Amino acid sequence: MRRRSFDLVSGPVERRIATGLAKIGLALKIHAWREAGARAVTPTQAQILSLVGNAPGGVTVGEVASRLGVTAPTASDAVEALVRKQLLRKGRSPRDARVRSITITPQGRRAARRMGDWTDFLVPGVEALNPDEQAVFLRALVSMIRILQDRGEIPVSRMCVTCRFFRPYVHKNPVRPHHCAFVDAPFGDRLLRVDCSDHQPADAGTQRRLWEQFRTGRGEVR
Repeated sequence: MRRRSFDLVSGPVERRIATGLAKIGLALKIHAWREAGARAVTPTQAQILSLVGNAPGGVTVGEVASRLGVTAPTASDAVEALVRKQLLRKGRSPRDARVRSITITPQGRRAARRMGDWTDFLVPGVEALNPDEQAVFLRALVSMIRILQDRGEIPVSRMCVTCRFFRPYVHKNPVRPHHCAFVDAPFGDRLLRVDCSDHQPADAGTQRRLWEQFRTGRGEVR
């Protein structure tokens, strides 16, 4: 009876995990605003600097809004503020002269580097996990992000599991079962990427196939 009572009081495990993630999210929000105040940019502006800094060809305001999960007016206002601060510049897109492209300035790149470590306060907590726990945790995060993306709850992230270069479970080596066709190398769950600058999205059908192979651990072994 006591065991059953404790289970009922504890509540479903999925809700307890969600509560834990919410606490980490709150800590991230507080830390982001604290860092933003010290560096005279908002958290959204800091994210935009990082995004544009990792896009050599530049991005559009629409792409900024889509990647960050904000409205187009919010993205536009933040970009304009960064242009006024001379951290970003606007020009014609090399892909389409009718489109305005946003690129980062040298001053903006220096600012982005300074702000790139704002999540480092989480690192000691992750480092305290053993290597196996880290790999399981990373895999679980990738899976959660993928599911929430499909539901339209969070912005699309440039992850292995949605990339046309990803080959899940094609090697017999249990430590490095996956393959990246971009660098032509095997790798394991510890090296899964959640924001890869070399990411190229696979088509919808391929993404579904890759996700099923990754989720079930059944790839096309070479």
